[in-house]
Amino acid sequence: MNRFQAPMRDIQFLLTEVFDGPSHWARLPGLAEHVDADTAIAILEEAAKVISGLIAPLNRSGDEEGAQWAEGKVTTPSGFKDAYATYAEGGWVGLSGNPAYGGLGMPKMLAVQIEEMLYGANSSFALYSVLSSGACLLIDTHADQELKQRYLPPMYEGRWAGSMCLTEAHAGTDLGMIRTRAELQADGSYAISGSKIFITGGEQDLTENIVHLVLAKLSDAPAGPKGISLFLVPKMLVQADGRLGPHNAVSCGSIEHKMGIKASSTCVMNFDGAIGWLVGEPNKGLAAMFTMMNYERLSIGIQGLGCAEASYQSAVSYARERLQSRAPGGPDARAHGADPIINHPDVRRMLLTMRALTEGGRALATYIGGQLDEAKYGTDSRKCAVAQRRVALLTPLAKAFFTDNGLESCVLGQQVFGGHGYIREWGQEQLVRDVRIAQIYEGTNGIQALDLLGRKILADGGAAMDEFLLEITDFANTTESEFCGALLGAVSILEEANRWIRTASNKDPRQVGAASVEYLHLFGYVSYAYLWSRMAVAAVAQQDVDSVFHQSKIKTARFFFRRLLPRIHGLFACIKGGSSSLFEHDVEQF
Repeated sequence: MNRFQAPMRDIQFLLTEVFDGPSHWARLPGLAEHVDADTAIAILEEAAKVISGLIAPLNRSGDEEGAQWAEGKVTTPSGFKDAYATYAEGGWVGLSGNPAYGGLGMPKMLAVQIEEMLYGANSSFALYSVLSSGACLLIDTHADQELKQRYLPPMYEGRWAGSMCLTEAHAGTDLGMIRTRAELQADGSYAISGSKIFITGGEQDLTENIVHLVLAKLSDAPAGPKGISLFLVPKMLVQADGRLGPHNAVSCGSIEHKMGIKASSTCVMNFDGAIGWLVGEPNKGLAAMFTMMNYERLSIGIQGLGCAEASYQSAVSYARERLQSRAPGGPDARAHGADPIINHPDVRRMLLTMRALTEGGRALATYIGGQLDEAKYGTDSRKCAVAQRRVALLTPLAKAFFTDNGLESCVLGQQVFGGHGYIREWGQEQLVRDVRIAQIYEGTNGIQALDLLGRKILADGGAAMDEFLLEITDFANTTESEFCGALLGAVSILEEANRWIRTASNKDPRQVGAASVEYLHLFGYVSYAYLWSRMAVAAVAQQDVDSVFHQSKIKTARFFFRRLLPRIHGLFACIKGGSSSLFEHDVEQF
């Protein structure tokens, strides 16, 4: 079984050669004092050492042992608690957190790389950390000063963790149906009562406290999503001096027995008059929770990238060593009776598909990280507004496209192994199981597609999309590259799809739902084409410095444009197929 190694060379290429991260950070006042090129590389190298050396070895054993529940308490697999303590001591939970409360204030462009490393090494372990980071972001953005001061420092330190409590047994996508209630108390706190399901890290033995962020309704709340409020509900109550007090009325009723991510505790959480504090304004909790949800949606997209990278590393290592049949281009291993399977065309097709999709996704995640940094730290109000619109546009794409491609890549990696890919000890079947959930939680990919097309494209008349496409066409029209002609052609197809859907949806509201998934994928391939063009230009400029790496990058770009980008033609044809064939069947005919 191949041991995961962080893809450091590719990460450095993106940060320093494609996006020039150090120059980007230097002009953002909130980042300039915290990070430069040397600091960034040192942080990445240290993270890679901890993650590859300490956390990755726990992946298979964690899957086999799983999280265990007994009498309301959850025990994580052997080694997790010590590894988490080491990880927390390094400050990794608070990497991009607010320095005013103990965070390290590092750029998101850097944080997305470390999250990918974590997911590639051990998805179950990663979830405990990224949920805490997202909870910290929400508290820092929406809570009052007292809550920030009390909860953020120990959460950034990793002594306390965070969870996100939204879903109920009857209310998943439609959160307006939640039944959890909050009653105002004389001291200004609230008594929270209800039950939540699918709560990642809702109970665990890694930290001394867990800070639950809970959606609930006040007694006089209006119906639907406009009546949802957000509350901070700690597992252990916190005294005025910051020390832990008695156990709150919060309990874990059970954990789920899942297809994958078995070392991550997915909990049923019961709140029986638990004491909580309002975060933000009454009845505006869903908007506040979206701060964390959008963070987690990008993070879960990155889970797709991490698992795909791990699968690729194992598959390419196996393909170099596995001898089967003679290669059609002639014998390669003449001393043996067969050639390594990496010389067979179909195996190369699978490996290059994995590589092109994963490296394209990593580039887009880095790009989004840069936009988040601009939106948060920038001083030019116009640029900040553009960055905010860009992030809103690309977040549903990242969540869904990264994870759809993540499953495709992990299945391809398993296929490279043949029968061995179906056997547990090689690790590929675990990656397939672990990555599958990423298409489902934090908003199913179908919901992400509806959000992208309905809210991010059609609702504003396509303004945010037009801004992004203008950036792409400006690049293609002002850059000399063998790929820019194809890039412009792909943009033209996307623009035609935009016009077709806008016209069709005016006549039939079902067209949006009928076209949304194919549209998201079409947009995804065009976005990857833009990033692959930028990577190819950077590789050409530096090919004399590290010829093996940069020539490989250029060749992978050619594969993407010749073998993967053409998928957009079939996707557009599906979109134009319309909605009518979906509704010809009567319900009883299914």
